[in-house]
Amino acid sequence: MTHKAIQRLLIKRFAIAAGSYALILLLLWVAILTGHYSTSVSAALIDTVLVVISQAILFGLFISGRNLRFSDPSLTEVQVLLGITWQTWLLAHLDIARGTFLVFYVVPMLFGLFHLSRRAFTRCAMWIFISFASLNLWEAYHFRLADPQLAVLQVCVLFVVLLWLCLYASYVQASRQRMRQRRFALQAHQDTLRGMMRQLEDLVATDELTGLFNRRHFLRLASRELHVMGADQVHGLALIDLDHFKRINDMHGHAAGDQVLQAFAAVASACLREGDVLARYGGEEFVLLLPESDAERLTSCCERLRIAFMDAQLVGLNVRDLSLSAGMTLLALGDDLDDALQRADQALYRAKRDGRNRCAAAWEQADA
Repeated sequence: MTHKAIQRLLIKRFAIAAGSYALILLLLWVAILTGHYSTSVSAALIDTVLVVISQAILFGLFISGRNLRFSDPSLTEVQVLLGITWQTWLLAHLDIARGTFLVFYVVPMLFGLFHLSRRAFTRCAMWIFISFASLNLWEAYHFRLADPQLAVLQVCVLFVVLLWLCLYASYVQASRQRMRQRRFALQAHQDTLRGMMRQLEDLVATDELTGLFNRRHFLRLASRELHVMGADQVHGLALIDLDHFKRINDMHGHAAGDQVLQAFAAVASACLREGDVLARYGGEEFVLLLPESDAERLTSCCERLRIAFMDAQLVGLNVRDLSLSAGMTLLALGDDLDDALQRADQALYRAKRDGRNRCAAAWEQADA
């Protein structure tokens, strides 16, 4: 998730917490109107304003992005402890209705159930117990505790509830940890599978000896280029054949022939620009596609490749007079790929017939 998405999620969580405060404040005023709140209306109004101010400060932190400066950008523990403190303050002004409002201690704990660590959750639970027990001890010390036995029962019930919440939170967090580990393991397996799929695609699309595209992949790429080309676009297409390749195999062996093929692939890759497509078409024959080309650029590219191949040096082999022949044609919108390859093949045949080590163009034959 992006930082903006995470921040939006944190603001939504804060809005839920603020909504909980609004509901509790509503119940507070119900307790005031029913005479169960032991302070004046003006004091209760001040308490309400202070609660609103505390939430406004938190809202300002989230909106300004300053919450991101903290180790916990969600400020979950801060919000939980603040909610517990306000809840204790509320209970301090309730008399016989204290037990009714005791249940709201659970609300901030549920808020932190999925987002607090075990230690932080336990600290918050201890803060609840210490706050409520201290409240009752303070009132007992000042002889203001109306029903000591009921207060003891409430403290015991609260202790059991908090203990259960801590145990349940530990179980939930352990389950989340196991799920997180399984998700990471699944992600690792998916990454491995994607890597194997990419390797398989490379194997399917690549000629093992030269590292160039194979014939099948070239035909797929060329067909796609023809499908998406515009009306004013022209592509260059050339069939390239290494001269006297059978003689090299017969005189020096097939290993030498393989080295010649690899040398041509290296020379051609160095001569071509990014986006040009070169593939092994079969045996000692290669096919070249130059997107966004014309007759002059195609001829220049093939001649440059021919001259570079003549100058290639083979390590450990005394193979002389390396050369190639090329047949060139142009592709326009509406051209059929098979027809274009046939034109290039006829031009290649003419280059071979005229003495090899040359580039012949299909448009030259058309002009003649």
